[in-house]
Amino acid sequence: MADKLIIVESPAKANTIKKFLGGSTKVVASMGHVRDLPKSKLGVNVENNFEPEYINIRGKGDLIKELKKDAKSAKKVYLATDPDREREAIAWHLSNMLDVDKDKITRVTFNEITKTAVQKAIKEPRDIDINLVNAQQARRVLDRIVGYKISPVLWKKVRRGLSAGRVQSVAVKLIVDREEEIEKFVPEEYWNLYVQLLDEKSKKTFEAKFYGKDNKKQDIHNKEQVDEIVKNMKDAKYIIEDIKKGEKKRTPAPPFTTSTMQQEASRKLGFSLKKTMSIAQGLYEGIKIPEKGTVGLITYMRTDSTRISEEARATAKEHILKTYGEKYYENRYYKTNKDAQDAHEGIRPTYADLEPEKIKDALTKDQYKLYKLIYNRFMASQMTAAIFDTVSVTIDANTYTFKASGQNLKFKGFMTLYVEGTDDKVEENDETIPELELKQEVKKQKMEPKQSFTEPPPRYTEASLVKALEEKGIGRPSTYSPTITTILERRYIEKEQKQLVPTELGKVVNKLLTENFTDIINVEFTANIENQFDNIAEGKENWKDMIREFYTPFEENVEKVEKELEHVQMIDEVSDVPCDKCGRMMVYKYGKFGKFLACPGYPECKNTKPIIETIDVPCPKCGGTIQVRKAKSKKKYYICENNPKSCDYISWNKPKKEKS
Repeated sequence: MADKLIIVESPAKANTIKKFLGGSTKVVASMGHVRDLPKSKLGVNVENNFEPEYINIRGKGDLIKELKKDAKSAKKVYLATDPDREREAIAWHLSNMLDVDKDKITRVTFNEITKTAVQKAIKEPRDIDINLVNAQQARRVLDRIVGYKISPVLWKKVRRGLSAGRVQSVAVKLIVDREEEIEKFVPEEYWNLYVQLLDEKSKKTFEAKFYGKDNKKQDIHNKEQVDEIVKNMKDAKYIIEDIKKGEKKRTPAPPFTTSTMQQEASRKLGFSLKKTMSIAQGLYEGIKIPEKGTVGLITYMRTDSTRISEEARATAKEHILKTYGEKYYENRYYKTNKDAQDAHEGIRPTYADLEPEKIKDALTKDQYKLYKLIYNRFMASQMTAAIFDTVSVTIDANTYTFKASGQNLKFKGFMTLYVEGTDDKVEENDETIPELELKQEVKKQKMEPKQSFTEPPPRYTEASLVKALEEKGIGRPSTYSPTITTILERRYIEKEQKQLVPTELGKVVNKLLTENFTDIINVEFTANIENQFDNIAEGKENWKDMIREFYTPFEENVEKVEKELEHVQMIDEVSDVPCDKCGRMMVYKYGKFGKFLACPGYPECKNTKPIIETIDVPCPKCGGTIQVRKAKSKKKYYICENNPKSCDYISWNKPKKEKS
């Protein structure tokens, strides 16, 4: 008989914790949730104050029996699931299911899986936080009501098997709206004028850019304006009118939150959100390290806080002083976003002495990459700023003004270790400007006009979509990855390179939802719901009152939409392709794998055809039509229509038109 029974969610976490505790302690895993709402029905009793109708998850019967048996034979049961709302709910479900005296059950949490943290948690147990549980129940019940009430509308009007989700549908809307912006975008012409200038004393050249006239900003819109400026400057002297020297500091980024870790892993490592969270989970739960045993290498990875403990701050200081020296250390505190839950720390390494290079052989290639990113980001967050010497120069040429600027890195500071990535095209001007004097003349070497066009807003990537969701208050750290994974799996969006593009199916579903469920598919409404969940977690709001307030107008809207759409037949778009079986003009339909052609004579004629995308470039080998297809990885490839009969052309690269 075990004195203590500790229940966690995963076997990996159980194995790590076992190493830290005595022989009379048994550690077992619940394998995630043990109870949930049934899939076959709504599972929420709307007549009885929205009471959830939980059932044991199918296939977990034997596991539940074992957990009950272990709980009965233990003197004390510790529910040690992870420290967030979802895992607080798992602990609550376990406590209600184990059939033992409630006084025997207690809750423990730790932000990192280290010997010190685990032993400290066992000595300081607490009650299950019912407010956190209720916040999770509110999310689960609300999302179930939205999904199960709206999805049937999609089945009737688009295709069976489709589903709508509260947060997922808003994410799809953002992507569809961005695509519409791109499609409607009209590029505008503009020009830049650059001049290469020579400082005869140092024999160094530098580049200056046209600014305007008489030191007033002036944009160049067309070639005629460029030609006029160039003509007026034919014999111009380039005189230095102003020199400003200064110093610029660049400070480090704070330790990772879930969102910033996902964004940076996407930018720098090319990881999907799902992959990042899976690898981080493994690093958190425990890795076998020589001479250390199995240890959790990072703190809990679902967090929106940048706060770090004083102990961690002290270990970072010791490591930086020893490795880099005193001039590289600065004790930094970071402000956490006002909407952050701040229940635990930012993401950081648990042991400062376990440098990435030291334990590289114990990690997989991807584990090493992510651990190094987390480790370096955290250490850099406690280092001094990088310092740049800056210089900006104003040059006069026949009343026209040119400007040049440059910067030299004087002290690397935190940049010795880590530099944050960015989604935007930011031009870092690292050009060196020679030592110049006021009223000095510099000689023109060459002038270069450059035509450009304004660009549409970029498509979202996983990283930039997470950033947008976070900024708009949609979802929380634990929801970003499953939200984007779900809409990809439902084929509402797809990836082209790293960009997220709405499918035809995604556009159709979004149109139906936005036209008929304005409140639900609304950024502000969704963000407000998240704030209500936060209020419930803090005990400021009753979760069933919140659901009731939501449900009444929502149910009325669903009934109204169903009546309005009852006699509305979705008209299929007619193609110019005749059915080769009955001659009717085929129509576009939407299936599991996207758009296809179907005969409108169904069920008499069941003919269907795939839609074959082609490009306006002939096959380089035989002159046939080039078709665009997708591999299992969703990557496009190009193949001749005559392959494999009479031509073997196939390529990952889009063929180019030959110049005539």
